[in-house]
Amino acid sequence: MKRSENQLKDVTLVVMAAGIGSRFGGGIKQLEPVGPNGEIIMDYSIYDAIQAGFNKVVFVIRKDLEKDFDEIIGQRMKKKIHVEYAFQELSNIPSQYKEIFKERKKPWGTGQAILACKGLIHEPFLVINADDYYGKEAYQVAYQYLTTKHECDVLPACMVGFILKNTLSDNGGVTRGICQVSLDHKLVDIVETHNIEKRNNHAVVNDQVIDLDSIVSMNMWGLYPEFINVLEDKFQIFLEKLDSTDLKTEYLLPTIIGDLLKEQQIRVEVLKSQDEWFGVTYKEDKESVKESIHKLIDKGVYPNHL
Repeated sequence: MKRSENQLKDVTLVVMAAGIGSRFGGGIKQLEPVGPNGEIIMDYSIYDAIQAGFNKVVFVIRKDLEKDFDEIIGQRMKKKIHVEYAFQELSNIPSQYKEIFKERKKPWGTGQAILACKGLIHEPFLVINADDYYGKEAYQVAYQYLTTKHECDVLPACMVGFILKNTLSDNGGVTRGICQVSLDHKLVDIVETHNIEKRNNHAVVNDQVIDLDSIVSMNMWGLYPEFINVLEDKFQIFLEKLDSTDLKTEYLLPTIIGDLLKEQQIRVEVLKSQDEWFGVTYKEDKESVKESIHKLIDKGVYPNHL
């Protein structure tokens, strides 16, 4: 896959923020301040991305949040980087399925979030969750991958992998994509695993112990525009197979990428980050996130005021 040098210089950050406010009550979680001057996790993510070389950000949000989001976040970010919005809506599906799934209330998932960016992205891009802190190194290694030419017959992609024990919550179960990685750092398989709990220095799912040092995906994927066309085709197949009474199953990036791996249509380089991931899955996680940010400021990783 050959690209011109100019194309390689533009790299976009895609921030999946359509789920704002859906996971716990009492305020929109992504907007909860964690820094000393009201900074939110996204401020740190975008600061790290800009420092690594990213020059555009696309926020995937719900249309009804656009005004608030733009006032609270967008305007501030526009002073630092080029900003665009993509809208993830329940109704944004091929017309022949609208009537069949009209009762659905649950969003269609991360695959549809990236599909919402169609037409806005013509350069390599990195996908992140809005409410996760990934650390500086993750953006640097992803940028390096995305600005390097990859000669391969299938879709090239990368995933920044984290160590399971660094991504668990003390306050309840979490969902993680558990990865099988080859000796030459290629992703072999990924299994979306729900309700992983921390219990007596172990990670447990349904009383089954999982290796704490497993590599997991935190939805940090480095992709190219061609991937969006594949997502579109696969979404059609996903909807065709979905039972009309199933109003919950989501179109998820780890599942889609897992399927593409089995079909040998993608090659995913697993990049390692030594930084500790942290995020707000539960309201109770907020204090430890604040504490972690404070420590990074003390170490000089971030200025006191971004």
